[in-house]
Amino acid sequence: MYKHFLSRRSALWLLVAGVALLGAACGKRSIPSHIDSAIDEEEQQVRQVQQVQAGDYKLSGPYTHDNLTIYLIHGEDKLKDKNLLTLDEALEQKKVVIHETQRVSRLAIENVSDEDVFVQSGDIIKGGQQDRVITSDLIVSAKSGKLPLDAFCVEQGRWRQRGGESITYFSASSSMLSSNNLKVANRSYRSQQRVWKEVDNAQKKLSDGVGYPVQSAASASSLQLSLEDKKVQEAAEAYVKQLADVAGKEDDVIGYAFAINGKVNSADVYASHDLFKRLWPKLLKSSAIEAVSELEKDKKFETVDADAVKAFLADAENGKATARDVGKRFTQVQQETDKNLLFETRDKEQQDVVLRRNYLAK
Repeated sequence: MYKHFLSRRSALWLLVAGVALLGAACGKRSIPSHIDSAIDEEEQQVRQVQQVQAGDYKLSGPYTHDNLTIYLIHGEDKLKDKNLLTLDEALEQKKVVIHETQRVSRLAIENVSDEDVFVQSGDIIKGGQQDRVITSDLIVSAKSGKLPLDAFCVEQGRWRQRGGESITYFSASSSMLSSNNLKVANRSYRSQQRVWKEVDNAQKKLSDGVGYPVQSAASASSLQLSLEDKKVQEAAEAYVKQLADVAGKEDDVIGYAFAINGKVNSADVYASHDLFKRLWPKLLKSSAIEAVSELEKDKKFETVDADAVKAFLADAENGKATARDVGKRFTQVQQETDKNLLFETRDKEQQDVVLRRNYLAK
């Protein structure tokens, strides 16, 4: 795993050189030489770390609608006395500003409020010169000043103002990446080219799922605008309506796992019940949209049982662990097996508490 990870980073240098020759850019500009934040000036050290097991989680469920099955994950609250705003809450309340920097892979985030804000890998931000996706989990402290924020483009064809949106900052973060391949491209490979490829694949699957093209006339390459498509939203809402209330019944729920078409897909576990509860609507909508994109009409699937979910979590936890720093405060630990991936975000300022565990099936 360690050698494999290093070889990926070497390959990324070759990708950057190749992309620069293509001059394809996000819009009319050529792609800057710093296209991949993973190989920008950071050059963060990859190192082996001790494996940490997820702990004694309890599962409840299953809760199923059509081809989507959800299990809730119950566990200990690690941040009982600390509430965090989510990124979509903070943007809506104008407590955070995300600034365009004219750089594809590096934005600036500024918390102007008295509350800490949790930002997670996979959050899509809308606006600026092109929509982006955030690459890493982090907490942006109150009154933070401007801090660097790594991102990738999820809208290949635009480098200009869109409609009445601001070109200097980002207005909203209502959506997340809604496919495992996209999440892996963003978080493990850390490759702009892979992200673009998987955005295209995700749009094609969504088009198949709803029965017509979901690319927007305003920007055909925008994943965000495809996710906002009326038919996509209507199809996802049918799942949300049936499943939204399941997470509010108990106060020890800190995460969830889900399966699509009878196969375990992924899981997210957070450091506190409050944080999970705030994120739940966004998480569920993302899972519902993925279910729509993978829907095989007129097919029936066996409901995934709790033992299969436990086996999925356990397998991901058994991979060899490597780590890289995200700024000075956070560490991302990656564990990988033949079948699954696990990403942990640890906060050094809070005794390495694990803010999020993100499990992905390959």
